[in-house]
Amino acid sequence: MEILFDLPKINNELKQLEAKTMQDGFWNNQNESNKILQEIKQLKNKQTKYTNIKNSLENLKEINDLLLIENDEVLASDLIKDTHELEKQLTKFEIETLLSGKYDRNNAIVTLHPGAGGTESQDWAEMLYRMYSKWANSNGYSIKELDYLEGEEAGIKSVTFLVSGENAYGYLKSENGVHRLVRISPFDAGGRRHTSFASVEVLPEIIENTEININPDDLRIDTYRASGAGGQHINKTDSAVRITHIPTNIVVACQSERSQIQNRETAMKMLMSKLVDLKEKEEKKKINDLKGEQMDIAWGSQIRSYVFCPYTLVKDHRTNFEVGNVQAVMDR
Repeated sequence: MEILFDLPKINNELKQLEAKTMQDGFWNNQNESNKILQEIKQLKNKQTKYTNIKNSLENLKEINDLLLIENDEVLASDLIKDTHELEKQLTKFEIETLLSGKYDRNNAIVTLHPGAGGTESQDWAEMLYRMYSKWANSNGYSIKELDYLEGEEAGIKSVTFLVSGENAYGYLKSENGVHRLVRISPFDAGGRRHTSFASVEVLPEIIENTEININPDDLRIDTYRASGAGGQHINKTDSAVRITHIPTNIVVACQSERSQIQNRETAMKMLMSKLVDLKEKEEKKKINDLKGEQMDIAWGSQIRSYVFCPYTLVKDHRTNFEVGNVQAVMDR
């Protein structure tokens, strides 16, 4: 049986990595040293979480033993409350332990595209963007908008954003797919029910990958002004960058930074992530074309449905798991 959380193994790995930091010339390779320091930080974080959960459990056992000797309503109430809190911590720790994929620990690059339906679908894409932003903020992740294209009347035509933090990709990768909305449209004067679709693409952020070599001659780089009605989505100079990888026709764009150089660096990271994802899919023989398996952003291809009317329900079609409180999901 495979042991998913092996504390002795973690302790041994940490000891070996810390020994490397003491070697001469450790700081000569900045990229490699930063990678090792990041691994040390993640391993220590696992140690700390394990130790805290273990200490909390032992503390609860001691309180329970006291209550067996003498009844105390206040202490019993605290025990129940602390037990529920520990249960949440254990569940979260178990999920993090299961996130052992190759890129699960990486940051995540998320792109949202509305399906057919104009304003209605564009508004749905913006609702999803708001949902993921709330989830990230409430779970200690940071969000950085990389590319944003506003809808003509409301919503967004597309948005790409970076979710930063440990296991961001591991948590978000299951969101990849088509999301369906059913509601009374606020844009329909007749108050009719509408069905809208939006696609969610989730990729791990790849800082560097020695297996992927990008030939500069294969790139077409265009610069333009950041689009939008104003505020954070507008720029007065041609600092936005769009990169097209000609062999695969993959297109990435970034307009979040103030300088063209910074936007280009970020766009290259996005391109690297897409190329790595493409290579992974090709190796697993899951796709037949260079763009990857593309599902229509329409009926029949959704992974999850969000129903606001005539009843409220969120259903994941892969697992058949259902939740009745749709607003709680959108505000998670």
